[in-house]
Amino acid sequence: MSRGLREAAAMQTLTILDDEHVSLWYHPETGIVHHRIHKYLVPGVFRKLLTAGAEVLEKHGATKYLSDDRSNVVVAPDDIKWADENWYPRVRKAGLKHWALVLPSTMVGSVQARTILEDRRKQGLDVEGFDSIEAAMAWLQSK
Repeated sequence: MSRGLREAAAMQTLTILDDEHVSLWYHPETGIVHHRIHKYLVPGVFRKLLTAGAEVLEKHGATKYLSDDRSNVVVAPDDIKWADENWYPRVRKAGLKHWALVLPSTMVGSVQARTILEDRRKQGLDVEGFDSIEAAMAWLQSK
């Protein structure tokens, strides 16, 4: 493969998951793992999404994560506990340094997300909450 074709291939976004509930991508050009929640998360989907995201971070050595949670209502308490005890230690070990979260549009979801962001900030992660995907992506790209 020629250098130009390799560079073009490297610039393509990789789709990891894409179904009615969630999508997950990896953007090689920026090193950003990116998920979008499309609607209310039925049991099992949240963990499936975050586990796949952790695998991408590990495989590609990515350090940035973008969560587009605008359409998320709220995360179940059991899933929050699982993320605290399993997902977060795993992704920190994999090298996660910066996390941008596009906040849910619902009041309860936004309050829950802000609490999670503050917890992660206290744990030393560089995190920010945003109202738009464009602002979140720009912030991550500046890192």
